[in-house]
Amino acid sequence: MDKDILYLPNWDASQTEEACKLQGPILIIGASGFIGANLFHSLRNVRDDVYALSRNPQKSWRLSGVEPAHLINSDIIEFDQLQRVFTNLNPQTVFNLSAYGAYARQIDAERIHLTNYMGTVNILKLLMDTGCSAFVQAGTSSEYGLNCEFPDEKSELVPNSDYAVSKVGAAYLIKYYGIVHNLPCVNLRLYSIYGPWEERDRLIPTLISFGLQGKYPKLVNPSISRDFVYVDDCTNALVKAALTACKTNSGASINIASGKKTTLSDVANISKELFKIQQEPMFGNMPNRKWDLADWYGNPQLAIELLGWKSRLAFEDGLKLTTVWEKEAADRLKYVSVPVKDKKITAIIACYKDNQSIPILYERLSTMFVQSGYDYEIIFVNDASPFNDEEVVAKICATDSHVIGISHSRNFGSQSAFISGMELSSGDAVILMDGDGQDPPEIIPNFIDKWEEGYEIVYGNRIKREAPLYMQFLYKLFYRIFKKLSDVTIPVDAGDFSLINRKAADHMLTFSEKDIFIRGLRAWIGFRQIGVPYIRPERLFGQSTNSFFKNIWWAKKGIFSFSIKPLQYIQTIGFIVFLLTIGLSAFYVIEYFLNPPENAQGIPTLILIMLGLGGIQLISISILGDYIGKIIEEVKNRPKFIRDKIIYNGKTYKRQQEINKVIHDIKQQGTI
Repeated sequence: MDKDILYLPNWDASQTEEACKLQGPILIIGASGFIGANLFHSLRNVRDDVYALSRNPQKSWRLSGVEPAHLINSDIIEFDQLQRVFTNLNPQTVFNLSAYGAYARQIDAERIHLTNYMGTVNILKLLMDTGCSAFVQAGTSSEYGLNCEFPDEKSELVPNSDYAVSKVGAAYLIKYYGIVHNLPCVNLRLYSIYGPWEERDRLIPTLISFGLQGKYPKLVNPSISRDFVYVDDCTNALVKAALTACKTNSGASINIASGKKTTLSDVANISKELFKIQQEPMFGNMPNRKWDLADWYGNPQLAIELLGWKSRLAFEDGLKLTTVWEKEAADRLKYVSVPVKDKKITAIIACYKDNQSIPILYERLSTMFVQSGYDYEIIFVNDASPFNDEEVVAKICATDSHVIGISHSRNFGSQSAFISGMELSSGDAVILMDGDGQDPPEIIPNFIDKWEEGYEIVYGNRIKREAPLYMQFLYKLFYRIFKKLSDVTIPVDAGDFSLINRKAADHMLTFSEKDIFIRGLRAWIGFRQIGVPYIRPERLFGQSTNSFFKNIWWAKKGIFSFSIKPLQYIQTIGFIVFLLTIGLSAFYVIEYFLNPPENAQGIPTLILIMLGLGGIQLISISILGDYIGKIIEEVKNRPKFIRDKIIYNGKTYKRQQEINKVIHDIKQQGTI
């Protein structure tokens, strides 16, 4: 089993031995979260029967590189989903680290109570049916609420938020099932846990980030206090609880605290010494959160008695360890973001001979998405490039779980590449763009703004392109001819670069036609659409893969896919020629009788007429041939593309059975 140095716990030999004594299989619910991921990887480093359950664990930046067999997609508020998991796995040790509402951005009261209370109800009901060796619930010191000054487990609970109320309810559930139903379960009231892999917007990661620059972040009131516990001490407490209190004191709630009050002023002073900060901290330039309290620290005596546990690392030492880790993990954390918005966006990049531009596009896209506050994924579709596009994408996938790579078996064209990516996408909107750098990611925020205004489709409107004048003229001419001929309203100067919302994208995926033209389909499906003007630059590297004749092919593809007017024009020309023929015949008959010719005349005229009509016939037949060719391609019913590989969660899948399973897993994430 491979070990990642960034996940090795700070456990001693005896603590590691304790972890080996847990009865398996072990299920960690909420393993995508900070504490859950630390516990999962700590246990996974010493045993193989450990499984991570959460909503979309494959997308978690903390679970990157984990074998899919150890990741379980489920939502604890969905009883049927959870029941299938428990029936198939039959876990004997269960840790519930799932929670919602602990962060200031998590304000949906209904979701808070559903996740923290009803989710716990579902778990307990299933454990009553399947049985278990131990169930450890992650509670919170917030259960004490306003009664937060060194409370013991007998102190009154005075919750001061929906989150606290929901956790109090869960604690009473544990007490009820433990005492009345003899289920081996305990509730651990965790205080301020910190350490590696914490959310990027939390105090300690922010403090370290600024401290390494010799600065302080914005700070609240200096008297606000916390009881800090290093994450490895916390995960050890979880293990000890499963081995001890679950069996001896079922139903109990136990404080996991250091017992030491650390004010924000103390934190600033420790940081000043550790990071050699010259300036003085500016307190109060950040508003207090509604749950911030001046005397928030706990009594750890019961944990010492029942678990044989106490916090080992002082805050200063834990902060030093976390700082070392932050430095080592800098490359992996570079594009880790904390989404502040509920929506997710998928960027799909069609790549062909774009090996040099892919890393640059990745950097620009990641930076843009991190700044936007949206959750995101990036899908690179390598359309059988003869260069090392696939190798470049695989390298990115190995370090960033936001990225998925697809490789086609041969070059099917950018249109098929976009559809291939759309099929795997799980975002609330998809963004289509070329991999050559001609579609600037910096325009995407403008797309998103229009999408948030209510537009289902937002396309890039090329007001100017950096290209030779004759090419600029031909492109503009094509779009205007295309608009004139098309049976639907086609926006001029609009390529594939666009944002399409989930509803519209799903409709496009239902179309069975094989010879697709995205920008035409995009206009055909309707919905509210708007353009965003931008200047299209040249390729970042190399020469365009579109030649003059390929552009002619593109023009024919668009016209014959979305217009039957050429057929109508043939009919019109034929009717006009027929009328001219009747008129000319009548003229010659009359002329013959009025002015009988002495000799045969008009041979050149006949030849020209024959050549002219022959040319019209050949052009007409060729147009008919194009339409017939499209019909033949459609009735063959061959697939739009064939995927050779999928690079997902840092691993490459080649066998068709594996590819199908990965596709299924990815699609499931969009529905869970």
